[in-house]
Amino acid sequence: MKYKVFVDGQAGTTGLQIEERLSHRPDVELLSIPSDKRKDPEARRERLNGADVAFLCLPDPAARESAALVTNDRTVVIDASTAHRVDPGWTYGLPELREEQRRAIGRSHRIAVPGCHATGFVLALRPLVDAGLVSPDLPISSHSVTGFSGGGHRLIDAYHGGSGAGQGMEAARHYALTLAHKHLPEMRFHGGLRNPPLFTPIIGNFERGMAVAIPLHLCQLSKKATLRDIHGVFQDRYQGERFVSVAPLGELPEEGYFDPTACNGTNRAELFVFGNEAQALVLCRLDNLGKGASGAALQCMNIALGLEEGTGLV
Repeated sequence: MKYKVFVDGQAGTTGLQIEERLSHRPDVELLSIPSDKRKDPEARRERLNGADVAFLCLPDPAARESAALVTNDRTVVIDASTAHRVDPGWTYGLPELREEQRRAIGRSHRIAVPGCHATGFVLALRPLVDAGLVSPDLPISSHSVTGFSGGGHRLIDAYHGGSGAGQGMEAARHYALTLAHKHLPEMRFHGGLRNPPLFTPIIGNFERGMAVAIPLHLCQLSKKATLRDIHGVFQDRYQGERFVSVAPLGELPEEGYFDPTACNGTNRAELFVFGNEAQALVLCRLDNLGKGASGAALQCMNIALGLEEGTGLV
């Protein structure tokens, strides 16, 4: 059987990645749309409703518009924008979030793909909240080092050309300086917190890959815990998961210089616990264009269609 798939927003970074991955799959028929019809509501409506799966790789307002164009109860809509990630009518597309999440995705026709920063943050924090080690009221800080591809074509071109926002590209730079990054609502909600974390993203001079870090004072945890206890929570939660792994406790990778690009080209996320008797540093690294975007979207598609979860991802 061939599944009809339409990518609305196929010219964007995530849309291009999804189409490239799907183009190699014999079980998929990609529905195309002429470039001059990409903003035509009727042309998009026809393809959205004719698809078994429709990916929305669009700015938030356009994603909401496209979702409203789907009028049948058959098309599975998978939205890669931030528009529906905390919407109760949509299923959050992180299968590893909790035990029942994979089943929820499999039953859903409206799936919101997590943001890249949020994926690393939620994978690293939510198990500690669920285990009672981190209180939902605890003020949490997080920083994330990411490649410039997350900024889309304009930023990618600026870095490659050394112009505009790409000037001075040899230095890593903080951004979202008003502390209002667009991933904060889902980081708070799906991380299990009552208040948003203090989140400081940093862009580096590399194209893709990211490392999301959460520092913790052990004396502020809800229960007395050691690094081994924190590590054990992750091992229990992610045991048997195909795309999320937990590194051995105390093993320093890359001679102690953590590499945010080590998962590039994969759908993997890797968790690490470092620290000492008083403090812990939890790190999650992933490919922001893989498990943080197109890979996660295809993982959700496979689950929603009842296919083997790793199809086209390994």
